[in-house]
Amino acid sequence: MTRSPGLLATLLGLGLGLGLSPPGAGAADCGSLSSAQRLAFAPAAGVHWLAPRVRPPGALNPLYGTVRRFLSVVQLNPFPAELVKTLLNEPASVKVDEVVRYEAGYVVCAVIAGLYLLVVPIAGLCFCCCRRRCGGRVKTEHKATACERGTLMAFLLLTTLVLLTGVVCAFVTNQHMHEQMGPSVEAVPEILLSLRGLVSDVPQELQAVAQQFSLPQKQVLEDLDGVGMNIGSAIHTQLKSTVYEMLASVSSLGQALQVSVDHLQALNSTLVELRKRQQGLEPSVQERRKRLLALLEGPSCQGCTEAQNRTRTLELGADFHQVSPLDDVLHRLKGVPEANFSSMVQEENSTFNALPLLAALQMADVVKELKKVVAQKPEGLKTLAEEFPGWEAAARWSQALEEVEQRSRPYLQGVQRYEKHRWIWGYVLCSGVLFVVVCNLLGLNLGIWGLSAREDPSHSEAKGEAGARLLLIGVGFSFLIAAPLILLVFATFLVGGNVQTLVCQSWESKELYKFADTPGNLPPSMNLSQLLGLKKNISILLAYHQCKEGAALWSVLQLNDSYDLEKHLNISQYTAKLQQELQNLKVDMKNLDLLSPAAHRDLEALQSSGLEKIHYSSFLVQIQKPVVNTNVETLAQELEELARTQGSSVLGQQLQQEAQELKSLYREKVLPQESLVAKLNLTVRALASEALNLQMETSGVLDKVTQLKGELPTWATSILRNESECFLTREVDYFSQYVAWVREEVTQRIATCQPLSGALDNSRVILCDMMADPWNAFWFCLAWCTFFLIPSIIFAVKTSKHFHPIWKRLSSTSSEETQLFHIPRVTSLKL
Repeated sequence: MTRSPGLLATLLGLGLGLGLSPPGAGAADCGSLSSAQRLAFAPAAGVHWLAPRVRPPGALNPLYGTVRRFLSVVQLNPFPAELVKTLLNEPASVKVDEVVRYEAGYVVCAVIAGLYLLVVPIAGLCFCCCRRRCGGRVKTEHKATACERGTLMAFLLLTTLVLLTGVVCAFVTNQHMHEQMGPSVEAVPEILLSLRGLVSDVPQELQAVAQQFSLPQKQVLEDLDGVGMNIGSAIHTQLKSTVYEMLASVSSLGQALQVSVDHLQALNSTLVELRKRQQGLEPSVQERRKRLLALLEGPSCQGCTEAQNRTRTLELGADFHQVSPLDDVLHRLKGVPEANFSSMVQEENSTFNALPLLAALQMADVVKELKKVVAQKPEGLKTLAEEFPGWEAAARWSQALEEVEQRSRPYLQGVQRYEKHRWIWGYVLCSGVLFVVVCNLLGLNLGIWGLSAREDPSHSEAKGEAGARLLLIGVGFSFLIAAPLILLVFATFLVGGNVQTLVCQSWESKELYKFADTPGNLPPSMNLSQLLGLKKNISILLAYHQCKEGAALWSVLQLNDSYDLEKHLNISQYTAKLQQELQNLKVDMKNLDLLSPAAHRDLEALQSSGLEKIHYSSFLVQIQKPVVNTNVETLAQELEELARTQGSSVLGQQLQQEAQELKSLYREKVLPQESLVAKLNLTVRALASEALNLQMETSGVLDKVTQLKGELPTWATSILRNESECFLTREVDYFSQYVAWVREEVTQRIATCQPLSGALDNSRVILCDMMADPWNAFWFCLAWCTFFLIPSIIFAVKTSKHFHPIWKRLSSTSSEETQLFHIPRVTSLKL
């Protein structure tokens, strides 16, 4: 029997709820009408806002941090305020020694690069001249030579892996730099365009703000079209949990009633069948027991003691004539259930779901009067844009930004062209380093292969010779690319390093803003306060922080002193009539009947049936007993084994026949009886687990249905009054949303300076994070590879000697020269 274990708890909770205040009661609890939906106003100034640009975290961030720390070591001097001031105001008076003093770290790096550029090519020429001595044969081989060879190969492999790591990072950063350059350059005109539109379109944006009053107006008119349906739905929503729970309990109890009756009938039919089969099984078991004992107790039966003991217990175990009868309970539940609980619950649901339509019919006259009030437009919104103060700095700002944008385009195009050439050269030189790495790895592999096969008398020195040549090819190519590598490294290092240390660090620490705020640092043509339309003597750093925190030019320029915004946003005329008219709504719930008379009679019959008084324990006692005390199958198998071990063939045949008859008895009578017992077990346990609670549930449902039917009309009236007030609050909230949105749009978005701080932040992210970091990471990785070419050259040259043919091998215990009839073998080849 499948039942919900929480049905009783649900009914108890429903009973407690019926004794409290009705669902949804209280002015503060508005149910589905408690909050208005958020109106989606189109942002009038949205095109001027700049989304913050951030570099997403990636695997290159640790490399960027390493490069920044390296540059901070190279450039230890603070921001050169005096030098920059002189450069901006009097460029001709800038002293070279001051520049060199500030750039001391870069000068040291330039000296190192110059030495590299001078020494490495010279070393390459010398190597070409003494190539035979540098890369010739190893004269003899001994233990020290093997140790030296292993050490050199290990250091060469380690250096090659370092070179490989560097060149992979150089490839990645070069590509990353190239990918970032295009979007970064394209973002500059976007930033300038956003700044141009900061205040130039304010009047048009104010008109757009005023026109969007139609959005709450339209929403309220739509709500008034369905106010009756909505309030009726709210009543339905607040009562449905109670009503649906009650109907669900009735439906569940109806199902439980049907299932219980079905189980009771199944229990009775199974019991009758068990008793009938028991009467036929008992004589058969006794006959088998009697015949088996006669055979097993005979003197000629050998080893039959255990089988005799089993046979003596061959008798019926369970006796279903001892269980209590079910006739009285079946008689009281005859004809139950009379009602169709499913159809009844569906009908009651339909009646309850008609509440919204009833409310809509009673609200029609009220809606007509309310629409006349809402259709009007406030006078203040008509003059919102006309009385707004003039924007004097808009034209000047827009003109200056347009000029900057036009002048920047040729430079941006030049940057993209230069970046393309840099990207190509970077790939070419990285490929050169990669070629050296490949030569080293292939040379090592071939050399080690040749060394491992050198002891073979038939071995030729071709593999070792090829490995040595590959190493020397890598050495020669290293000398060729050293000069272009160091030139590209220093050129990109000088540009990117100064951008990071001179611009990015001071920008991030706000030193640039402090420099611009200091009087006299900027020339008159770069007066940012006048260019941006700010008040005189306003700190750029302070203005930046105010814009960063969300402050608006409305407050920065104190426009509230010359413009009364609240006068234009008065909506009190819309609320009085709404409050007066929403008082006449009524709803009738007397037609809702939760339980039909037939269903009531069914539940009363179940309540008085005595289903819980059935002695289920007597059933369980018999069920736990076996149908036959002895395992018939096991006994039959034991008889078959005895039949094969008997000395008398006649006795063996008799035992074999008895075993077959036992098996037939088990299949035809015992096994069907066991199946019926299993079926009876399920039915009894299902009824026993539910019978005790079923009577309590039935009594609870009958009581709660009566109580709920009397209280539903009172609850509906209380909820109706509360929902009418909530409807008024919700409709006023639409206009409040509009007023709040206009206030925020005018004071924080239309006149906001966020694009200014956003443009500065985005410019820093583009220059420093998107461009400078991958730029610097590229030259850092390339410099890494460039300087590690030196140990690669040294170890490759030293290692190649050991891969060449040797003059004399280690002498064996029996020298080749002392062996009789030995034909000498060539042990060395000329290079």
